[in-house]
Amino acid sequence: QVQLVESGGGLVQAGGSLRLSCAASGLTFSRYDMGWFRQAPGKEREFVAAIRRSGDSTGYAEFVKGRFTISRDNTKNTVYLQMNSLKPEDTALYYCAASSRATVVVLRTERMYDYWGQGTQVTVSS
Repeated sequence: QVQLVESGGGLVQAGGSLRLSCAASGLTFSRYDMGWFRQAPGKEREFVAAIRRSGDSTGYAEFVKGRFTISRDNTKNTVYLQMNSLKPEDTALYYCAASSRATVVVLRTERMYDYWGQGTQVTVSS
């Protein structure tokens, strides 16, 4: 049974930082591309960042470039999202997702992902 468990969310002031983690189990982690998505109240879920299975390629949404960094540790079956310079508009439920699709590009589309976590809440106060 595949499980993705996010952690690290919380309440932070604007300009602050958080580091999200997503621990995977029940799959061969090194064979999966990983992504982070988020959903704010009243909005659709959107792509934030992704990293290919080997960690050699990453991709980011324009609105987080230069502020967020995705990384992974295949020895710990964990993917991370370091979030700096947080803004109130970053407030959302953050999900990690895993994809087994063999591609040469970073996956930015929800339907390309096979498994999803339950999410961790990030709230940024102004």
